[in-house]
Amino acid sequence: MPKKIDHQERKEKILRTALDVFAKEGYHNSNLSLIAEETGISRPTIYQYFKDKDEIYYYAVKLETGRLFMKYSAMAWSEEGGDEIDRMRSILFDIIDEAVKNEDALMNLMNVMLDAKKDGVDFAEVIYHRTAKLSILFKRLIRQGMTNGTIAAVDISEAADSIFDLAESICFKVAFFRSFDKAGTEAMVSRFLESLRA
Repeated sequence: MPKKIDHQERKEKILRTALDVFAKEGYHNSNLSLIAEETGISRPTIYQYFKDKDEIYYYAVKLETGRLFMKYSAMAWSEEGGDEIDRMRSILFDIIDEAVKNEDALMNLMNVMLDAKKDGVDFAEVIYHRTAKLSILFKRLIRQGMTNGTIAAVDISEAADSIFDLAESICFKVAFFRSFDKAGTEAMVSRFLESLRA
C-alpha cells in the first residue's frame, strides 16, 4: 500500500529547510539541488510545490512572518503580559531576540532585497504586506492603552509607525552591524515606550 503523503507538511519542510540553506549558503549560492539534498526530497518533487528558488524564498518568508505574527498576537492580548506598554516592550524585545538568533538569515534577506532592487524589483511592497499586521497590532494596543489610561493621547498611526520603524531599524542594525548593542537597544526601546505612558 502506498504511503500517504501530507503535502502541507512536506511543503513546510521544504520551506524550513530552504531558510536554513539560504542562511548557511547565502541566497545567490543556494539552489534547488542544495535544498532538495538537505530536505531529502528529489528536485523534481520540489518542482511539484514551487516553480523556482524565488518562489521558495517568498513563501519561506511568508511562513516565518506568519509564525511570528501568531506569537506576537498572543503576546499582545495575554492577560499576564502586563499593560499595553509592557506587552509592546515584550514584542519588541522578542523581535530583537529573533533578529539576533537569526542574524544570518536576516542578513541574507537584506542582501536579496538589495540585489533585487539593483535588478529593478522592489521588495518593499512584499515586505510591507508581510509585516502590515504587526503595525495594525501596535495600533490596536495603543488605542486600547489610550482607552485604559495607560498611554497618553497620541496620534495612533504616527505612534504605531514610529514603533514599527524602530523594529525595522533594529533588524537592519542586527543584519549589518557586528557591534550591535542588545542591552543598549533594549534600554532605548524601553525609554521610547515609557515616553508614551500617561
